[in-house]
Amino acid sequence: MNEGSGSRGRGRSVWLFDLDDTLHNASGAAFGPINRAMTDYIMRELAVTEPEADQLRRQYWQRYGATLLGLMRHHGVSAAHFLHHTHVLPGLESRLHAHPHDVAALRRLPGCKFVLTNAPAAYADRVLRQLGLSACFDGVISIEQMRMFGQLRPKPDRRMFRALLARLRVPASRCVLVEDTLAHQKAAHGLGLHTVWMLRWHRRSTVAGLAGGRPNRGRRPPYVCDRIHGLHQLSRLPGRAACPPSFPTI
Repeated sequence: MNEGSGSRGRGRSVWLFDLDDTLHNASGAAFGPINRAMTDYIMRELAVTEPEADQLRRQYWQRYGATLLGLMRHHGVSAAHFLHHTHVLPGLESRLHAHPHDVAALRRLPGCKFVLTNAPAAYADRVLRQLGLSACFDGVISIEQMRMFGQLRPKPDRRMFRALLARLRVPASRCVLVEDTLAHQKAAHGLGLHTVWMLRWHRRSTVAGLAGGRPNRGRRPPYVCDRIHGLHQLSRLPGRAACPPSFPTI
């Protein structure tokens, strides 16, 4: 771990875990079918060709951080309709592989633990159940819950992070975000969260399976507090505190 992480970690109590390519190998199990489903959805709903649909999928992800946001803003697509039809994913469970050491690592990690994902709740539930990780977390915060004033504000929206901290009644200095996506880390770090960059599956992944290139794994950006290659390394982060006694349910 990098120097100085101990001083920032004192009093730490709440862990926020991304799901895909952080808790499991989504690049190998889910991103391909999800991208295919998104392209098919855009073709069908907007009556465009496959190349046009693929371009829109990538363009909106790069511009807004989520393809869905672009479709909602420019085409009036229903979030619920899009999330349902792009995450049916037949046979998903057969492609998910559990690792007992991950379960053990999460169970011995003190403090409250939440999954914070831009994926829909039904998909997150399927993945966590299949991996045997559901009982390791105090709750799941999915994209459906990242709504402010009637608008979806998924990661990396800083307004969503601020609202989440207020909802959890915990200062940013007591939260740790474990993520594979640097844009999300940058936004969280700017608000004072301790950021941990998960690199376990980066050899096989681009950012969310959509970006054009891979981040430089040999360089730690200034907004990344720590880098890890496995969940077991989290126990080496010092200074974790117990969960607040009146912690709200998510």
